[in-house]
Parts: sequence; C-alpha cells; structure tokens
Amino acid sequence: MLKFLLRRTLIMIPQLFILSVLIFLLAKSMPGDALTGQIGPQIDAERLIELREKAGLNDPWHEQYARWIGNVIQGDFGKSAIYQQKVTNLIGDRLGNTLLLSASILLVSYLIAIPLGIIAGRWTDSWVDKLIVWYNYLAFATPLFVFALIILFIFGFTLQWFPIGGSVDIQADKGTMDYVLSKTEHLVLPTMAGSLLATFGTIQYLRNEIIDTKIKDFVKTARSKGVPERKVYSQHIFRNSLLPIAAFLGYEITGLIGGSIFLESIFSYPGLGQLFLSSISSRDFSVVNILVLISGSAAIVGTMLSDLILSWVDPRIRVD
Repeated sequence: MLKFLLRRTLIMIPQLFILSVLIFLLAKSMPGDALTGQIGPQIDAERLIELREKAGLNDPWHEQYARWIGNVIQGDFGKSAIYQQKVTNLIGDRLGNTLLLSASILLVSYLIAIPLGIIAGRWTDSWVDKLIVWYNYLAFATPLFVFALIILFIFGFTLQWFPIGGSVDIQADKGTMDYVLSKTEHLVLPTMAGSLLATFGTIQYLRNEIIDTKIKDFVKTARSKGVPERKVYSQHIFRNSLLPIAAFLGYEITGLIGGSIFLESIFSYPGLGQLFLSSISSRDFSVVNILVLISGSAAIVGTMLSDLILSWVDPRIRVD
C-alpha cells in the first residue's frame, strides 16, 4: 500500500505540471485580461500600457507562467484584481461552503440510492422495481438547472419554507446553535436539488450488479447448502454488488466539488462554483487558474482514492 501511494504521488507531479501549463495557456488565450474589466473612460491608452507593463501582462507567456507557478509552489496564489484581496483568502471563505454542500449531496444521494437500488435489484420486475426504474429514468433525463429552479420556486418563493439564497443568516453568531440551524436551513434546497438527481447512477449500477450476482455459482452454492435467503443477500449478494459503488466513490466526491456551479449560482450559495463564474465573466484569471487547478488536482486525487477504497472494500484486490 505504501509503495502504491508513493508511486501514484510521483506520477501526480508531471500530471499536475502538464495540467498547470494547459490551464495557464487556456487562460491566456481568452480575450481580455484582468485589467479589461477595470478600464474606464478616465484611463487613457498610455496609462493602460503602463498598468499592463507593471502587472507583467506584456511579458512572454513562458515568463508569466514561470512567475505564476513559482508563486503557487510557495503558496502564493496571487491577488484578485476584482476583489482586491489575496486569492487564498478569497477561496478559503468559499471552500468550506462547497465542501459542506458536496458532502451533504453525496450523503443524501447515497441514503436514497442504495436502499432503492437494493430493493429494485432484489424484487426485479415487481411494481416497486418498475416505479424505481421510472424515477431513475426521470432523474437521468431532467436537467439540473431546470430541477433546481423548480425546487427554488416551490419551496423558496411559493411555500417560503427555506431561504432562497446565501449560506447562513447574517444575524446568526458563529458558534451558536442559531448559526448551525441557519447553516442547515440554507443547505436544504441545494442539497435536495443536487441529491435527488445524483441518484440515478448509483441506483442503476447497484440494481444491475444485484441482478447479475443473483445467478452466479457461489450464490447458487450458498442456497444449496441451506443458507437462509436473508444471509444470502446480506453476506454474498449485497457485499459483492457494492464494489462498483465503492470504485466510483472517489470520482463522485471530486465530481461534486467541481460540479456545483449550477447549484451555487441558482441558489446564490457562496461557494467555489459561484466564484468561478464571476471570475470568468470579470476575467480575473488569477482566481480562475487556481480554481481550475484545484478541480483538476481533485480529479487526480479522486482516481487514487477510488483505487484505495476498492482495495479496502474487497480484500481480493491489492494495490502494490
């Protein structure tokens, strides 16, 4: 296991380097720069050239990249041209919200999907299975932004059961029970919208695996030995059917972190996704580069995490 971690960590170094180069080049190829959104009628052409020269925007791209990646390695992510504060502070305020939302969506989606997948797989072709399959197809076909807007309209605007924006009430004091309750209330709608549509993959994988596992030889052998049906499912079928779910857990964790842009925008939830959209529209590339680098790094780490989880769940699999 230690050898595997060391090898994967060493492989990550060139991957992250290539990723950082691609991110920087893509950002440089976009029209405009960080000064574009700050240009006003009071700034003449000479002043603009002076500002770009001072910011190093006229330097060759490889010099700009070397300067940028050198600062990143030292933990200096630069300064946001729009928010006029360090990128580390800007991201730090929102990273916790994105992680909390992602964890809530993952937990709720698994609490819904795993029981439904087990029921659909065990009682195949029953009316319950057909109902679950119908729900699964509906979740797969429904666009996230449409469903989120419906949830927001019904439970936020019409019924007014939950807040329609923000992550916490500004009047709640941090560390108090009111703060925790307010944080939870603001999580409900985006978590509901994200988790109800995120279940289709888990349900489908689990249902198919249970159906395939039910007819395998080791299950038939267990039944022929007189093992109770409850134990056949709990000890033989369910455990083996959960392996694909465990294998994709790492990918789902990182996917949620990078895929909450729509939810955070629709529900005005101050996380990394909302910051990413606003930074792109304002050409704040110092923020955009770091956010994309974080998302890409999370995907690389998620691949390794999935392998570790799969090895832990199934002792027959070893990562050496």
